[in-house]
Amino acid sequence: MEQNELVGHVHKEISRWRNIWTVRSDAERANETKRISIWKKNKAVLWYYPSPDKKYDIPVFHVYSLVNRASILDLAPGTSLIEGFGSRGYDVYLLDWGAPAYEDKDITLENYIVSYLQQAVKRAIRHSGAAEISLIGYCLGGTMAAIYAAIAEEPIRNLIFIATPVDMKNLPIMNKWVEALRSGTIQPASFFREIGIVPREFIKAGVRLCTVPLYFSHYFSLLQRAHDEAYVRKWKLFNDWTNDHIPFSSAAFLDLMDLIAQNKIINGLLRIKGKSVQLENITANLLVVCTNGDRLIPAELSYPIIEKASSHDKTYQQVEGGHVSFALQGGMPEFWDEWLKQRSSL
Repeated sequence: MEQNELVGHVHKEISRWRNIWTVRSDAERANETKRISIWKKNKAVLWYYPSPDKKYDIPVFHVYSLVNRASILDLAPGTSLIEGFGSRGYDVYLLDWGAPAYEDKDITLENYIVSYLQQAVKRAIRHSGAAEISLIGYCLGGTMAAIYAAIAEEPIRNLIFIATPVDMKNLPIMNKWVEALRSGTIQPASFFREIGIVPREFIKAGVRLCTVPLYFSHYFSLLQRAHDEAYVRKWKLFNDWTNDHIPFSSAAFLDLMDLIAQNKIINGLLRIKGKSVQLENITANLLVVCTNGDRLIPAELSYPIIEKASSHDKTYQQVEGGHVSFALQGGMPEFWDEWLKQRSSL
C-alpha cells in the first residue's frame, strides 16, 4: 500500500469510529421543508407545504399511519418525499395525527376517520381553492384513507395507496393471535379499556415481532459506511424514527382488532356514521403500490382494492423495496410523478 493510500485509509477509519461514537446522541434534524399549520384538532395538525414552483391545480394530501410519526415523509433535505412532491410542482398537505394521551382513550376509529381525516380533507380543499384533491395513504393510514374514500362526499380525483392492508383474511404476521381473536379464545377488550392508552413500547414490540424480532442488521450497514458523515446522519434520523412509535387510543385499537378479526372491509361489515363501507363505492383514479420485500404488508393484503374498486382508471404497481423504501430514497418516485401529473390538471 502506497503512503497516500495508507494515509487515506487511516483518515477513513478515524472518521468511521468517530461517527459511530456520535450515534449515541440524538440526530439533529435539519430545517424541514417549509410548512404552515392551517388546522388543528386536539393533538392533530394539518400541515400545508406550498410548492416553490406550483404546476398542478390539484393538491396532494398525505395520510400516514397511526403507528409511526409522519416525520418519515420529511426526514431531511434530499431525503424527503414531501420535498420531492413540492419540487415537482404539487402543493402538499399532511395530516399529522399527533400522539394520544390518556385523555384520548375513547377516540375510536370512526372518530379518526370522520372527525379528523374527513374534516382535515375539507379544510385542505377549502384552503387550496381546488375543485378536487389527490389522497395518498400509507400502511394503516392507507386503510383509513380507503375507508374514508368509500364514504366520502368530498371530491377526490386521485387515490394512491402505499402498502395498504384491506384484506385481513390471511395475515402472514401474528396469525395465531388473529385466529385466537376470531375464535374468541382471547378477549382483550377489558384489558385495553383498563389501560386506556396502548403504550408506545407495546406498539414497538408488536412491530418488531411482525418484522425483525432480532433488530441488529442495520448496525452492520452503519459500520460499513460510518466514514460517510451524510450517511451516518441519515441513519441516525431513520433509527430515531424507527424507535419512536406512537401510543394508541385503546378504543381505536379495539376497533382495529375487531376490523381485522372479522375482515370487515372486504366482507362489507364496517359501518362509519351509519354508512356502509363498500370499496365498490370508490370511483377515483386509483394507483395501488406494493413492494416485493415488504414483510409487514405483502401484496396480497393490498391487491383486493384493485379488484373491488369501481374506478375506471386503475393501476397496480409492484416495485423493488421494503415497507418504507419510498420515504427514504429521496424525492418523488418517477412512476408516481408520471401517473399523477397526467391526472392533476383540470
